[in-house]
Amino acid sequence: MSLSRRQVTAAALAAVPLTLAAAPAPQAGRTLYVAGDSTAAQKYADAAPETGWGMALPFFLHKDLTVANHAVNGRSSKSFVDEGRLAAILSLIRPGDLLLVQFAHNDEKATDPARYTEPWTTYQDHLRLYVDGARARGARPVLATSVERRRFDAAGNALPTHGDYPAAMRALAREEGVALLDIQALSLALWQRLGVEETKAYFNWTATEQDNTHFNPPGAIAVARLVAGELLRARVLAPRDVRRLDDEIPASWITWPEATA
Repeated sequence: MSLSRRQVTAAALAAVPLTLAAAPAPQAGRTLYVAGDSTAAQKYADAAPETGWGMALPFFLHKDLTVANHAVNGRSSKSFVDEGRLAAILSLIRPGDLLLVQFAHNDEKATDPARYTEPWTTYQDHLRLYVDGARARGARPVLATSVERRRFDAAGNALPTHGDYPAAMRALAREEGVALLDIQALSLALWQRLGVEETKAYFNWTATEQDNTHFNPPGAIAVARLVAGELLRARVLAPRDVRRLDDEIPASWITWPEATA
């Protein structure tokens, strides 16, 4: 099954109800900080063609909104805090900036005490650190449920893989009055519409690897499109803040710099 980008975007965005929050007044010179894991992180030349969706997000945002991608491979909501990475963001964030938080992939690792959190207790407790830290500095926190892995059953149904973590984040967002981007629901709907075979073209499938968690350039672009669309739908951003939501984005726009020491 082949779908246009416009069809994919419209179908996926229809999976989540429209929020009723008022649209923000546009601001110039803001920064959108991303706190997350390997699905969002910047990748370097030695990892190509693996691509984090945060690498593609600037293609969909106005040039006055800078993306500062602090997502790092292998981190959970807990380990990101414990390593001082949240503190580093909070030392830089300014009033009017945004802090977009996406964790769960590594919070799920129950055998690793450095990363594991329990959905309804420690996961929510750690997410509150991001929410409270951003608000204390006049910035706006935004929670994003984790993008789904590529997993299908024998009948070709796309399967959720994140257990209670998305529900726990949704509940926290309601409780704290935080904007929620339901990327888990949207990506699951997208993988279902694309199907078993076509989704392989969105994930990091190579001659030597069949990776059903991380993306290649088309996959990162597709997920970044969902994120930007949700930022608009949730009234976190105004229409003037986003661009190209219905445009084809060439995979060649993705580049992998050399890692620096």
